[in-house]
Amino acid sequence: MVQKLNYLKETPSQTAGPYVHIGLAPGDAGFDIYRHELGRDIAGPDASGTKITVRGVVRDGTGAPVKDVLIETWQADANGVYPDQGSVDPGFRGWGRVIPDFDTGEWAFDTIKPGTVTDQSGAVMAPHINLWLVARGINLGLNTRLYFPDEMAANASDPVLNLIEQPARRQTLIAEQVEGGYRFDIQLQGPSETVFFDV
Repeated sequence: MVQKLNYLKETPSQTAGPYVHIGLAPGDAGFDIYRHELGRDIAGPDASGTKITVRGVVRDGTGAPVKDVLIETWQADANGVYPDQGSVDPGFRGWGRVIPDFDTGEWAFDTIKPGTVTDQSGAVMAPHINLWLVARGINLGLNTRLYFPDEMAANASDPVLNLIEQPARRQTLIAEQVEGGYRFDIQLQGPSETVFFDV
């Protein structure tokens, strides 16, 4: 007789959080188990390029901060090279992991501004940082991108931005330049919902 395995169901509020912090950012969850927390050092101290801080808040459909989100980032170096594609500066990891402050919902990470990247077809993409989000109630991670407002010419010809039919929707992927870096707030739902990609 074949045993049916349909008796265990996911509990919707627990599919990604709060366990996501314990497993993926244990230091922030109060567990001191790693000598160095994974994913905190994106560029390394010796990476060339412009050092920047990126900060923001992830908001739900009502505008409330999502405080249990985990964001992973990956990016090219200042020369437009990803670590798995070629030689990069010593210590440049190209990826990071950040969670927000549990009280305010604000997250931030330090890195360097990436350079332009050439895709597999040879098209040149504007400087950008890839972001992947997971939180309570988000069973499949959400993929989006952060583009830079001071790269308007490169943004105008970026093949990924130009896949978005409505120009106003493209603006949801453009960060705001602030003192010391950039601000990139992410809206999960609503009229100003951030564009997410099916990758």
